Amino acid sequence: MGRDLQKRGIAAGSRDFGEFDQVNKPHNYQLAENQGSEEFDNEYVIQSCDLGLFFNGGRDGRDAFAQQLGSALEGIGFAILTGHGIDESLYAACNEKVRELFRQTSPAERLVYEAKRHGSVNQGYFPVKKTTVIHPDLVEGWVFCRRAFGIDDKTAFDESEFWPKPGYEPEFRQLVGAQEQLILPVMQSMLSYLGCDPHIYDKKLTRTNFGFRLNYYPPVSTADRDSGAGRMLGHEDVDLFTFLPAPDVDGLQVLNRNNRKWIRLNAPPGSIILNTGDYMQRISNDIFPSTTHRVGHPVDQTLLGKARISFPMAIYVWEDEVLETLPGTGVSKYPPVTAIKFHTATTSKYYGAEYAVDNDSTDAP
Repeated sequence: MGRDLQKRGIAAGSRDFGEFDQVNKPHNYQLAENQGSEEFDNEYVIQSCDLGLFFNGGRDGRDAFAQQLGSALEGIGFAILTGHGIDESLYAACNEKVRELFRQTSPAERLVYEAKRHGSVNQGYFPVKKTTVIHPDLVEGWVFCRRAFGIDDKTAFDESEFWPKPGYEPEFRQLVGAQEQLILPVMQSMLSYLGCDPHIYDKKLTRTNFGFRLNYYPPVSTADRDSGAGRMLGHEDVDLFTFLPAPDVDGLQVLNRNNRKWIRLNAPPGSIILNTGDYMQRISNDIFPSTTHRVGHPVDQTLLGKARISFPMAIYVWEDEVLETLPGTGVSKYPPVTAIKFHTATTSKYYGAEYAVDNDSTDAP
């Protein structure tokens, strides 16, 4: 990656980094919200999809949910999940636990866990303005993958290897465990919509890897607001799909590719925002797009002084799995590729070209 592109920072556009894209993304947008110069789409409504149909509606209910979800994702790559069965109190407890993690640990304690690549994913702590090398995002983040949790009967699990203090892992393990139960219903429904065998990914997604990210957006200072930096740059997720429990402070914006306008997405409390990523665009042969989104400043300016918290869970397949176009989705636009090659080539735009893995070894530097 050239130094000139890195120096552009706030002024950079998506096509400046198009060489790293592994799926078709012809549209161009500025990475940070450009106050006063962008149009917003106040007409488009992100569709709500009732997972209760899948769980409680028998065959007809599963078919109805698959149609709801598939049409929403084909339309824009985003949907709002209701009826998922996860108690809203668990989300509230995790929200407070994120706040506690970032407020009751020191920067020095957090930097002990500074992010490093393990397999495909950069795992660990990201200081504010250091989420990527291409844009100074106004967010601190912490990425935990499957190995950071005491699941799958791991007898030698050491909580301190991943977490700065006791008590965090058990709380968040409840949430990732609950959302893990939604992975197969969601994937089976998407496959059904595409006319595929709904169970062809069951084995790949049983005890699969995930990236559970804790985001802490501190209050925005006048200097940061005037700098033009955004809370999180415009991007597309690299995964199959992401579960995002609805945040309590607005700011999530979704790009409508059809009219190049941004949609402000404010989901109901207790719901889950679902979006498809690059893995899914690749295997669905572009039917389910990996849609651009970002976190801008809240509409209510008084909320600039309030921290914003989110905790998305990105669903991957393991690094040695092969991503190939699903049957019945038309003439394939993409050759098969291992997940580690695909993932690291894409995310090199955020971490530098040396991040990419050119062979199939999950241990490659």
